[in-house]
Amino acid sequence: MTTRRTVLQGFAALSALAAAPAAFAGGHGRLGKFKGASNHITTGTAEIADGKVNLLGDFTFDGAPDPKIALGKDGYDPKTLMGLLKSNKGASSYTIPAGVNPDDYNEVWVWCEKFNVPLGVAKLN
Repeated sequence: MTTRRTVLQGFAALSALAAAPAAFAGGHGRLGKFKGASNHITTGTAEIADGKVNLLGDFTFDGAPDPKIALGKDGYDPKTLMGLLKSNKGASSYTIPAGVNPDDYNEVWVWCEKFNVPLGVAKLN
C-alpha cells in the first residue's frame, strides 16, 4: 500500500468521525425551535424521534412551577403529557405515552399544569 493511499484512507476515516457527532445532536426526526409563552423565556430545539420527545442540548427555560412536556396539534393536548420537565437547561428525553401517535401532532409544549398556561411551544417541521 502506498503512503498516499494510506493518508487518503486515514483522511476519509477522520472525516467520517468528524461528521458523527452531528448525528447525536438531533436531525433524526422532526425538529422545532421553541418560542416562549406567557411571559416566559423558552429557547432551543425539540425533536420527535423513535417514540420520544427530545429536548436538545441548546434547550433553556427560565423556570416556573409545574412545567411539563406535552404535544399539541395547533394547541396543547393534555392527553399527551409526558411528565415534569427534567431540567431547565440542556438535553433531556421524554417517552410519548402509549396510544399517542406522534405523527398526529405538530408541536411540542412546555406547559404549566398548575396554572393551565403555556410556557413555550416548538412548531415541528
